[in-house]
Amino acid sequence: MKASDSRLQTASLEEIKRGYVEEGMAYSCICCGFTTEPGIVYPDEGVLYDAVRYMGVHIEKVHGSVFEYLLELDKSVTGLSDVQRGLLAQFYEGKKDAEVQQALGIGSASTIRNHRFVLKEKERQAKIFLALMELLKNKDLHAPATWVSPIMKQGHTIHQRSFEISEEERERVLRNYFPEGISGPMTTFHMQQKHKYIVLSEIAKRFEPRRQYTEKQVNTLLEKVHADYVEIRRYLVDYGLLERKEDGSQYWLGSAAEEQGNGRGDGKQTKGSSTTLSDNSSASPAMEQQFPAVKAGKGEKSMNRRKELQEQAKEVKTEAGVYQIRNERNGKVYIDSTPNLKTINGQQFMLQMGSHLNRRLQAEWNEYGESAFTIDVLEVMKKDDNPYADPKDALAKCLESWFEKLEPYGDRGYHGETKPSN
Repeated sequence: MKASDSRLQTASLEEIKRGYVEEGMAYSCICCGFTTEPGIVYPDEGVLYDAVRYMGVHIEKVHGSVFEYLLELDKSVTGLSDVQRGLLAQFYEGKKDAEVQQALGIGSASTIRNHRFVLKEKERQAKIFLALMELLKNKDLHAPATWVSPIMKQGHTIHQRSFEISEEERERVLRNYFPEGISGPMTTFHMQQKHKYIVLSEIAKRFEPRRQYTEKQVNTLLEKVHADYVEIRRYLVDYGLLERKEDGSQYWLGSAAEEQGNGRGDGKQTKGSSTTLSDNSSASPAMEQQFPAVKAGKGEKSMNRRKELQEQAKEVKTEAGVYQIRNERNGKVYIDSTPNLKTINGQQFMLQMGSHLNRRLQAEWNEYGESAFTIDVLEVMKKDDNPYADPKDALAKCLESWFEKLEPYGDRGYHGETKPSN
């Protein structure tokens, strides 16, 4: 999962819950960085959406839900054990304790109830911890940057992707965040990575080449830019625009900032020129998406964007349904339902990692090997146009029907000896 995405790292709790952040004149999905822009109409299955509403359509179609995306993040990010992750997934689908117990093959219904209490206690503790960290934020001047991306720490990743920033775009971004001019204060530091790089590169010009600064001098200079000068200082260092001694006693203009200055000659760009970062062939697809090349003119870019969105709307669809994982050696099956069948590959991934929540299934996967198992969709739910229809209830009934049909208990499956109670 893209846990290093800066949008997720810097978003507020409310922004994470809704699934997108507002960055200047655009809305960005915290899950993948997909953006929508006000003023553009987004067509989808015969319906026209504005930027905000289409972001909701995108999240549902591509990610299922923000809940599903967050739940699939690495445990180092969520702090959840595999068991807790599986329980939350089952609870999200509205399953009863007995149904959860049968699906996961752990403990009893009373065990599941106990897990519910543990999770609620974890929620209460998290609220207190968040309050403590918020109160600490403006006091601890030596803390690392908020949710510093592990990727960013691996040699300043922002310099590992080649992209072009036109002078027109650079000026537009700077006008947006520096309404009083580039020598004045900045309105906000919550912005997408590309804009952040443009802004930070401009801020770096306020430092003199080959001069060393104390931390206090750096803070004094950056205080004039924005009240959150500590975070800006950390990002300047993370992006390689400032460098410092390990003890933080001395700062100086970084090689990345000096390279830009050398590339411009006089320190300025001429009209129509562009800033190009160094290329690196090992840049990941995620980075390709996060820092797209900006080459087309405004009109051409807008047309291409509309065409791209139309194609995405046609290709991306989600379907709910029931699936099975079948052991071809002995015929035993594991069955479950999901509101987004695109996510069933996650079952295979968990089995490969040895972390599947059904212990019987995991044990035989380890014994027989991956080649002995197949994953198949048993039934795809049809869309019900009835506005009073309950899709979750319909999906639960569909799953129950397949339990009755296949009876995956005991020697025939991985769900215990009896079917789940209603």
